[in-house]
Amino acid sequence: MTSSHLQLDSVAVHAGREDLAELGVHAPPIDLSTTNPLSSIEAGGLSYEAMAGGGTPDPEGGSVYARLWNPTVARFESALARLEHAEAAVAFSSGMAAMTAAILATLKESGGRRHVLAVRPLYGGTDHLLASGLLGAEVTYCSASQVAAARRPDTALVVLETPANPTLDLVDIRAVVEAAEGTPVLVDNTFATPILQNPLDLGAAMVLHSATKYLGGHGDVIAGVIACGQEQAAALRRVRAVTGGLLHPLGAYLLHRGLATLPVRVRAQQANARRIAAWLQTHPSVARVYYPGFDGDPLGLLGRQMDGTGAMISIDLHGGYEQAERVTSATGLFTHAVSLGGVDSLIQHPAALTHRPVAPRARPAASLVRLSIGLEDAEDLITDLDRALATRHSISFSATAAPAQATPETRQESDRPLVEAAERLGRG
Repeated sequence: MTSSHLQLDSVAVHAGREDLAELGVHAPPIDLSTTNPLSSIEAGGLSYEAMAGGGTPDPEGGSVYARLWNPTVARFESALARLEHAEAAVAFSSGMAAMTAAILATLKESGGRRHVLAVRPLYGGTDHLLASGLLGAEVTYCSASQVAAARRPDTALVVLETPANPTLDLVDIRAVVEAAEGTPVLVDNTFATPILQNPLDLGAAMVLHSATKYLGGHGDVIAGVIACGQEQAAALRRVRAVTGGLLHPLGAYLLHRGLATLPVRVRAQQANARRIAAWLQTHPSVARVYYPGFDGDPLGLLGRQMDGTGAMISIDLHGGYEQAERVTSATGLFTHAVSLGGVDSLIQHPAALTHRPVAPRARPAASLVRLSIGLEDAEDLITDLDRALATRHSISFSATAAPAQATPETRQESDRPLVEAAERLGRG
């Protein structure tokens, strides 16, 4: 059976390992060389020029220097490209390094266009990067339904995330691609992973992952990767070569190893999340549960665009910031920490942490807590959350009470503890 006919689970295990038998090894080798011997000045120079220009090493000239190319990194890239149905993939030292390279490369190749459309909500780091002006782009923030109206002749890129961080909003990728009318669309696919969603199949030009999360899956590597076509990959490699954003080969090895168990992990974490989300809906301290499908899937994307609901949950607490602070500090099995997608469960407060740099009008409510569901027993996780939600001083509410709807006024009031905390930090 050829590799092109393999099912998803088999691809996850075998992609990027096709030549191991020829090499006489079973596990992919790790090449930690920072520099490589040259056969001649001319051959080395030609290979250097090819890699700096976005290509791959010349066989005679070799890989020269690790900032330009590394075989262990290339193996992971090849495997991820297979999973995302892409021609190529380019790996970076972090998800933010990948996003930065995507924006810089797109603007460089855009023929002078500098406008970027950003569909909110987005990961706080991405939102902050775009708002900072650091990359020379003019940014317009909009909703998915506003893309057609917000697009301009000088729009070079549309950036979106689905499911979105941290409210799990689903965005119709194909509809945004159509509204973009030929403008490249970059989709952050971190929450869904290639197991549940393949944006390139829906017309996206680039798919970005914070590989730190589900792809690695064990909280021990920081990385980013973009899957795309060959031309975009060459442009991304040119930026990577100049800026030095190459992923370390040991990180690439860990990521490549993580891909083998990605389908199993995602499905098991998703099963846990569904059970926990359903239980949270019944809890009197929880005003609202954010989880794909719990709003009835008005866009009809589950099963059509996304093959599952994922393993991320966010909850709005009746007790606002004060209860969010108590709950995040009271869990025992859930680790109070940022990041997500690992085998162990995490709990965090987006407005105070990952989304703290976001403009106040777009920041998540102070009553919102985000959960990354891991591989522990679901009943143990439910027990842990139940104890945390019932901590002393927790506010009790009727289980039949209607969920509170946030307004600009109530959100401003609920954010007051964050504002006061920031002021105290400034004075300190």
